[in-house]
Amino acid sequence: MAKAAGVSRATVSRTFSRPDLLKPETIKRVHEVAEKLGYVPNQVARALSTGRAGNIALVVPDIANPFFPPLIRAAQAHADQAGYAVFLGDSDEQPEREDMLLTKMATQVEGFILASPRLDEKRVRAHAARRPLVLINRDIEGLPRVLMDVSAGITAAIEHLASLNHRRIAYVSGPPASWANQQREQAAIRAAEKFAIHLTAVPAYHPNHEAGRRAAGELAKLPITAAVAFDDLVAQGIMAGLADLGWHIPQDISIVGFDDVLAATTYPPLTTVAAHSDDAGAQAVKLLTEVLSKGQVQDQRMIIPTELIIRATTGKPAKRPRTAFAAPRSKPKVEISQQRPERTETQ
Repeated sequence: MAKAAGVSRATVSRTFSRPDLLKPETIKRVHEVAEKLGYVPNQVARALSTGRAGNIALVVPDIANPFFPPLIRAAQAHADQAGYAVFLGDSDEQPEREDMLLTKMATQVEGFILASPRLDEKRVRAHAARRPLVLINRDIEGLPRVLMDVSAGITAAIEHLASLNHRRIAYVSGPPASWANQQREQAAIRAAEKFAIHLTAVPAYHPNHEAGRRAAGELAKLPITAAVAFDDLVAQGIMAGLADLGWHIPQDISIVGFDDVLAATTYPPLTTVAAHSDDAGAQAVKLLTEVLSKGQVQDQRMIIPTELIIRATTGKPAKRPRTAFAAPRSKPKVEISQQRPERTETQ
Protein backbone atom coordinates (compact mmCIF):
# COMPACT_ATOMS: atom_id res chain seq x y z
CA MET A 1 0.00 0.00 0.00
CA ALA A 2 2.77 2.42 0.87
CA LYS A 3 4.46 1.80 -2.50
CA ALA A 4 1.18 2.18 -4.43
CA ALA A 5 0.28 5.39 -2.61
CA GLY A 6 3.77 6.85 -2.81
CA VAL A 7 4.07 7.31 0.96
CA SER A 8 5.95 5.67 3.82
CA ARG A 9 4.71 2.69 5.80
CA ALA A 10 4.40 4.95 8.83
CA THR A 11 2.06 7.23 6.89
CA VAL A 12 -0.15 4.30 5.95
CA SER A 13 -0.26 3.27 9.60
CA ARG A 14 -1.13 6.80 10.72
CA THR A 15 -3.89 7.01 8.13
CA PHE A 16 -5.81 4.30 9.95
CA SER A 17 -4.67 5.01 13.51
CA ARG A 18 -3.89 8.75 13.78
CA PRO A 19 -5.37 10.56 10.76
CA ASP A 20 -5.37 13.82 12.75
CA LEU A 21 -1.59 13.94 12.21
CA LEU A 22 -1.85 13.89 8.40
CA LYS A 23 -2.99 16.21 5.65
CA PRO A 24 -6.50 15.52 4.24
CA GLU A 25 -5.09 14.92 0.74
CA THR A 26 -2.69 12.27 2.08
CA ILE A 27 -5.49 10.48 3.92
CA LYS A 28 -7.64 10.56 0.80
CA ARG A 29 -4.86 9.10 -1.38
CA VAL A 30 -4.15 6.24 1.05
CA HIS A 31 -7.84 5.39 1.40
CA GLU A 32 -8.25 5.33 -2.38
CA VAL A 33 -5.37 2.89 -2.68
CA ALA A 34 -6.73 0.79 0.19
CA GLU A 35 -10.10 0.55 -1.53
CA LYS A 36 -8.47 -0.38 -4.83
CA LEU A 37 -6.37 -3.11 -3.20
CA GLY A 38 -9.17 -4.33 -0.96
CA TYR A 39 -7.24 -3.61 2.24
CA VAL A 40 -9.14 -3.59 5.57
CA PRO A 41 -7.24 -2.92 8.84
CA ASN A 42 -7.32 -5.78 11.35
CA GLN A 43 -8.48 -3.93 14.46
CA VAL A 44 -7.96 -6.90 16.78
CA ALA A 45 -4.38 -7.42 15.66
CA ARG A 46 -3.64 -3.72 15.91
CA ALA A 47 -5.06 -3.58 19.43
CA LEU A 48 -2.87 -6.51 20.48
CA SER A 49 0.30 -5.04 19.01
CA THR A 50 -0.18 -1.39 19.96
CA GLY A 51 -2.46 -1.58 22.99
CA ARG A 52 -4.86 0.77 21.20
CA ALA A 53 -8.38 -0.36 20.39
CA GLY A 54 -9.30 2.58 18.18
CA ASN A 55 -12.62 2.86 20.02
CA ILE A 56 -14.13 5.34 22.45
CA ALA A 57 -17.36 4.99 24.42
CA LEU A 58 -20.17 7.49 24.80
CA VAL A 59 -22.66 6.82 27.60
CA VAL A 60 -25.90 8.81 27.84
CA PRO A 61 -28.77 8.56 30.36
CA ASP A 62 -31.59 8.25 27.81
CA ILE A 63 -30.96 7.78 24.11
CA ALA A 64 -34.65 8.46 23.36
CA ASN A 65 -34.49 11.95 24.82
CA PRO A 66 -34.26 14.44 21.92
CA PHE A 67 -31.45 16.33 23.63
CA PHE A 68 -29.00 13.49 22.99
CA PRO A 69 -29.28 12.45 19.29
CA PRO A 70 -27.66 15.69 18.01
CA LEU A 71 -24.93 15.26 20.63
CA ILE A 72 -24.36 11.63 19.63
CA ARG A 73 -24.28 12.42 15.91
CA ALA A 74 -21.76 15.25 16.33
CA ALA A 75 -19.58 13.13 18.59
CA GLN A 76 -19.57 10.28 16.09
CA ALA A 77 -18.72 12.56 13.18
CA HIS A 78 -15.73 14.07 14.99
CA ALA A 79 -14.60 10.67 16.23
CA ASP A 80 -14.65 9.39 12.65
CA GLN A 81 -12.38 12.26 11.59
CA ALA A 82 -9.96 11.37 14.37
CA GLY A 83 -9.96 7.69 13.39
CA TYR A 84 -12.06 6.35 16.27
CA ALA A 85 -15.20 4.26 16.33
CA VAL A 86 -17.85 5.11 18.93
CA PHE A 87 -19.47 2.56 21.23
CA LEU A 88 -22.79 3.88 22.52
CA GLY A 89 -24.30 3.01 25.90
CA ASP A 90 -27.71 3.95 27.31
CA SER A 91 -27.85 3.85 31.12
CA ASP A 92 -31.65 4.21 31.21
CA GLU A 93 -31.20 6.84 33.97
CA GLN A 94 -29.91 4.14 36.36
CA PRO A 95 -26.60 4.79 38.15
CA GLU A 96 -26.05 1.05 38.60
CA ARG A 97 -26.41 0.40 34.88
CA GLU A 98 -24.13 3.33 34.11
CA ASP A 99 -21.52 1.80 36.41
CA MET A 100 -21.89 -1.58 34.72
CA LEU A 101 -21.57 -0.16 31.20
CA LEU A 102 -18.39 1.72 32.05
CA THR A 103 -16.89 -1.38 33.67
CA LYS A 104 -17.69 -3.69 30.74
CA MET A 105 -16.65 -1.24 28.03
CA ALA A 106 -13.32 -0.44 29.68
CA THR A 107 -11.64 -3.47 28.10
CA GLN A 108 -12.76 -2.48 24.59
CA VAL A 109 -12.21 1.27 24.44
CA GLU A 110 -9.42 3.78 24.95
CA GLY A 111 -11.53 6.41 26.67
CA PHE A 112 -15.00 7.51 27.75
CA ILE A 113 -17.36 10.40 27.20
CA LEU A 114 -19.91 10.42 29.99
CA ALA A 115 -22.92 12.65 29.32
CA SER A 116 -25.03 13.86 32.25
CA PRO A 117 -23.86 11.07 34.56
CA ARG A 118 -26.03 9.90 37.44
CA LEU A 119 -23.13 8.24 39.27
CA ASP A 120 -21.74 9.94 42.35
CA GLU A 121 -18.40 11.72 42.11
CA LYS A 122 -16.48 8.89 43.80
CA ARG A 123 -17.52 6.33 41.15
CA VAL A 124 -16.92 8.78 38.30
CA ARG A 125 -13.38 9.36 39.54
CA ALA A 126 -12.84 5.62 39.90
CA HIS A 127 -13.69 5.07 36.24
CA ALA A 128 -11.58 8.07 35.21
CA ALA A 129 -8.61 6.42 36.94
CA ARG A 130 -9.09 3.36 34.72
CA ARG A 131 -9.51 5.11 31.35
CA PRO A 132 -9.34 8.74 30.19
CA LEU A 133 -12.79 10.23 30.73
CA VAL A 134 -14.50 13.44 29.58
CA LEU A 135 -17.71 14.71 31.16
CA ILE A 136 -20.64 16.53 29.58
CA ASN A 137 -23.03 18.42 31.87
CA ARG A 138 -21.19 17.54 35.07
CA ASP A 139 -18.59 19.74 36.74
CA ILE A 140 -15.98 17.64 38.57
CA GLU A 141 -12.70 19.37 39.28
CA GLY A 142 -9.63 17.76 37.77
CA LEU A 143 -11.48 16.04 34.91
CA PRO A 144 -11.95 17.42 31.38
CA ARG A 145 -15.58 18.55 31.05
CA VAL A 146 -17.92 20.34 28.68
CA LEU A 147 -20.60 22.46 30.31
CA MET A 148 -23.50 24.56 29.04
CA ASP A 149 -23.57 28.20 30.17
CA VAL A 150 -26.83 27.65 32.05
CA SER A 151 -26.68 30.89 34.00
CA ALA A 152 -26.56 33.09 30.90
CA GLY A 153 -29.47 31.28 29.24
CA ILE A 154 -31.76 31.24 32.27
CA THR A 155 -30.93 34.87 33.09
CA ALA A 156 -31.79 35.91 29.54
CA ALA A 157 -35.11 34.04 29.77
CA ILE A 158 -36.13 35.69 33.03
CA GLU A 159 -34.93 39.10 31.85
CA HIS A 160 -37.14 38.63 28.78
CA LEU A 161 -40.15 37.87 31.01
CA ALA A 162 -39.36 40.85 33.21
CA SER A 163 -39.25 43.11 30.15
CA LEU A 164 -42.77 41.93 29.35
CA ASN A 165 -43.82 42.96 32.90
CA HIS A 166 -44.12 39.49 34.44
CA ARG A 167 -43.61 39.71 38.19
CA ARG A 168 -44.71 36.28 39.45
CA ILE A 169 -43.35 33.23 37.69
CA ALA A 170 -42.63 29.54 38.33
CA TYR A 171 -39.65 27.32 37.64
CA VAL A 172 -40.78 23.78 36.82
CA SER A 173 -37.84 21.66 37.90
CA GLY A 174 -36.40 18.43 36.55
CA PRO A 175 -35.02 15.43 38.45
CA PRO A 176 -33.64 16.44 41.87
CA ALA A 177 -30.47 14.37 41.40
CA SER A 178 -29.65 16.01 38.07
CA TRP A 179 -26.66 18.36 38.19
CA ALA A 180 -28.13 20.29 35.26
CA ASN A 181 -31.43 20.79 37.10
CA GLN A 182 -29.62 22.06 40.18
CA GLN A 183 -27.70 24.56 38.06
CA ARG A 184 -30.81 25.77 36.24
CA GLU A 185 -32.85 26.18 39.40
CA GLN A 186 -30.10 28.13 41.15
CA ALA A 187 -29.68 30.34 38.08
CA ALA A 188 -33.44 30.99 38.05
CA ILE A 189 -33.39 31.98 41.73
CA ARG A 190 -30.51 34.41 41.18
CA ALA A 191 -32.10 35.94 38.09
CA ALA A 192 -35.47 36.34 39.82
CA GLU A 193 -33.80 38.21 42.66
CA LYS A 194 -31.94 40.40 40.18
CA PHE A 195 -35.11 41.45 38.36
CA ALA A 196 -37.33 41.66 41.47
CA ILE A 197 -39.54 38.74 40.41
CA HIS A 198 -41.33 36.38 42.79
CA LEU A 199 -40.29 32.82 41.87
CA THR A 200 -42.10 29.63 42.86
CA ALA A 201 -40.51 26.20 42.31
CA VAL A 202 -42.86 23.48 41.03
CA PRO A 203 -41.41 19.94 40.83
CA ALA A 204 -41.89 17.80 37.72
CA TYR A 205 -39.38 15.13 38.86
CA HIS A 206 -39.17 13.45 35.44
CA PRO A 207 -38.32 15.60 32.40
CA ASN A 208 -40.92 14.23 30.04
CA HIS A 209 -44.20 15.19 28.48
CA GLU A 210 -46.41 13.47 31.04
CA ALA A 211 -44.61 15.10 33.96
CA GLY A 212 -45.22 18.47 32.32
CA ARG A 213 -48.92 17.68 31.97
CA ARG A 214 -49.13 16.84 35.66
CA ALA A 215 -47.29 20.04 36.59
CA ALA A 216 -49.79 22.07 34.54
CA GLY A 217 -52.47 21.37 37.13
CA GLU A 218 -50.27 22.78 39.88
CA LEU A 219 -49.33 25.84 37.82
CA ALA A 220 -53.01 26.58 37.18
CA LYS A 221 -53.57 26.98 40.92
CA LEU A 222 -50.84 29.60 41.34
CA PRO A 223 -51.15 33.38 40.86
CA ILE A 224 -48.38 33.38 38.23
CA THR A 225 -48.21 34.75 34.72
CA ALA A 226 -45.24 32.77 33.34
CA ALA A 227 -43.31 29.52 33.81
CA VAL A 228 -39.77 28.45 32.90
CA ALA A 229 -39.50 24.68 32.39
CA PHE A 230 -36.48 22.45 32.97
CA ASP A 231 -36.50 21.46 29.31
CA ASP A 232 -38.59 21.54 26.14
CA LEU A 233 -40.30 18.21 26.84
CA VAL A 234 -41.62 19.44 30.18
CA ALA A 235 -42.64 22.72 28.54
CA GLN A 236 -44.58 20.84 25.86
CA GLY A 237 -46.38 18.83 28.52
CA ILE A 238 -47.26 22.01 30.41
CA MET A 239 -48.70 23.56 27.26
CA ALA A 240 -50.81 20.49 26.53
CA GLY A 241 -52.01 20.23 30.14
CA LEU A 242 -53.01 23.89 30.28
CA ALA A 243 -54.77 23.55 26.92
CA ASP A 244 -56.86 20.77 28.46
CA LEU A 245 -57.90 23.27 31.12
CA GLY A 246 -58.93 25.81 28.48
CA TRP A 247 -55.96 28.13 28.89
CA HIS A 248 -54.54 30.16 26.00
CA ILE A 249 -50.78 30.57 25.51
CA PRO A 250 -49.37 33.20 25.81
CA GLN A 251 -52.56 35.16 26.61
CA ASP A 252 -53.16 33.41 29.93
CA ILE A 253 -49.58 32.33 30.71
CA SER A 254 -46.16 32.57 29.07
CA ILE A 255 -43.99 29.45 28.77
CA VAL A 256 -40.22 29.15 28.29
CA GLY A 257 -38.37 25.87 27.65
CA PHE A 258 -34.71 24.83 27.60
CA ASP A 259 -32.57 22.94 25.01
CA ASP A 260 -34.23 24.01 21.72
CA VAL A 261 -34.44 20.47 20.37
CA LEU A 262 -38.16 20.38 19.50
CA ALA A 263 -39.25 23.91 20.35
CA ALA A 264 -39.90 25.09 16.78
CA THR A 265 -42.28 22.17 16.15
CA THR A 266 -44.73 22.95 18.94
CA TYR A 267 -47.89 24.95 18.48
CA PRO A 268 -47.49 27.71 19.30
CA PRO A 269 -43.72 27.66 18.67
CA LEU A 270 -41.91 27.57 22.01
CA THR A 271 -39.68 30.31 23.37
CA THR A 272 -36.65 28.46 24.71
CA VAL A 273 -32.96 28.55 25.58
CA ALA A 274 -30.78 26.91 22.93
CA ALA A 275 -28.18 24.68 24.60
CA HIS A 276 -26.36 23.49 21.43
CA SER A 277 -25.95 19.86 22.45
CA ASP A 278 -24.22 19.07 19.14
CA ASP A 279 -21.41 21.47 20.04
CA ALA A 280 -21.06 19.70 23.38
CA GLY A 281 -20.65 16.33 21.66
CA ALA A 282 -18.05 17.65 19.23
CA GLN A 283 -16.01 19.42 21.91
CA ALA A 284 -16.09 16.38 24.19
CA VAL A 285 -14.54 14.23 21.46
CA LYS A 286 -11.94 16.91 20.84
CA LEU A 287 -10.97 16.95 24.52
CA LEU A 288 -10.81 13.16 24.70
CA THR A 289 -8.69 12.72 21.58
CA GLU A 290 -6.29 15.37 22.88
CA VAL A 291 -5.93 13.42 26.12
CA LEU A 292 -5.37 10.17 24.20
CA SER A 293 -2.82 11.87 21.96
CA LYS A 294 -0.83 13.53 24.74
CA GLY A 295 -1.28 10.78 27.30
CA GLN A 296 -1.94 13.39 29.97
CA VAL A 297 -5.22 14.41 31.60
CA GLN A 298 -5.65 18.15 32.12
CA ASP A 299 -8.14 20.05 34.23
CA GLN A 300 -9.96 21.55 31.24
CA ARG A 301 -13.36 23.20 31.60
CA MET A 302 -15.00 24.10 28.29
CA ILE A 303 -18.16 26.24 28.33
CA ILE A 304 -20.76 26.07 25.55
CA PRO A 305 -22.68 29.36 25.17
CA THR A 306 -26.48 29.33 25.40
CA GLU A 307 -28.91 31.80 23.91
CA LEU A 308 -32.56 32.70 24.27
CA ILE A 309 -34.71 32.03 21.20
CA ILE A 310 -37.90 34.10 21.39
CA ARG A 311 -40.90 32.58 19.66
CA ALA A 312 -44.65 32.67 20.24
CA THR A 313 -45.19 31.32 23.76
CA THR A 314 -44.19 34.49 25.60
CA GLY A 315 -46.09 37.75 25.71
CA LYS A 316 -47.32 40.43 28.08
CA PRO A 317 -49.34 39.12 31.03
CA ALA A 318 -53.08 39.57 31.33
CA LYS A 319 -54.18 42.33 33.69
CA ARG A 320 -55.53 39.72 36.10
CA PRO A 321 -53.58 36.44 36.49
CA ARG A 322 -55.76 33.51 35.64
CA THR A 323 -56.12 30.48 37.94
CA ALA A 324 -57.90 27.17 37.71
CA PHE A 325 -60.74 28.71 39.70
CA ALA A 326 -61.45 31.43 37.14
CA ALA A 327 -64.51 31.23 34.93
CA PRO A 328 -63.92 28.63 32.18
CA ARG A 329 -63.34 29.71 28.61
CA SER A 330 -63.74 27.73 25.44
CA LYS A 331 -60.98 25.20 24.96
CA PRO A 332 -58.51 26.31 22.26
CA LYS A 333 -57.35 23.94 19.59
CA VAL A 334 -53.75 23.42 20.62
CA GLU A 335 -51.68 20.60 19.26
CA ILE A 336 -48.23 19.65 20.43
CA SER A 337 -46.28 17.96 17.70
CA GLN A 338 -43.94 15.02 18.27
CA GLN A 339 -45.47 14.12 21.61
CA ARG A 340 -44.32 10.77 22.96
CA PRO A 341 -44.11 9.20 26.39
CA GLU A 342 -40.82 9.68 28.21
CA ARG A 343 -39.68 7.21 30.80
CA THR A 344 -37.07 8.92 32.84
CA GLU A 345 -34.89 11.92 33.52
CA THR A 346 -32.99 14.02 31.04
CA GLN A 347 -29.66 15.71 30.97
